[in-house]
Amino acid sequence: MLLERFDPFLAEFDRLTNRAFGADGEALPMDVVRRGEDLVVRVDLPGVPADKIGLTVENQTLTLSVERHTTFGDGEQVLLQERFDGTMTRRLRIPDWADAENITADYTDGVLTLTMKVAEKARARRIEVRRGTDQPQIAS
Repeated sequence: MLLERFDPFLAEFDRLTNRAFGADGEALPMDVVRRGEDLVVRVDLPGVPADKIGLTVENQTLTLSVERHTTFGDGEQVLLQERFDGTMTRRLRIPDWADAENITADYTDGVLTLTMKVAEKARARRIEVRRGTDQPQIAS
């Protein structure tokens, strides 16, 4: 998933490759929001133990890997199984305007929340406007 510009071709390619490799985004649904000076990513991971969540960052790409295994009791006959079972991976391209070096991760009630600061270069700042007479004169 790209957070920068939306490119329909890349989005379709991402969707098809994720589906081919069993990591369709619908299985690890997420929300990405900007809250003031923070970029916040929330991922639903119901039933995934915290110690089965893996997070890595490399080259502005965040990789999330999760593992969950379903067990059925003796005498249970599975008639339908739609909940994911096994390992899933999702990659998220971190935009250049976010600080990928300082990401915090919290996991509460089946929701993984990742928070990173907006990079200093992307923050709003005031630019001083000088008057023409305030500029230094260059003597020739």
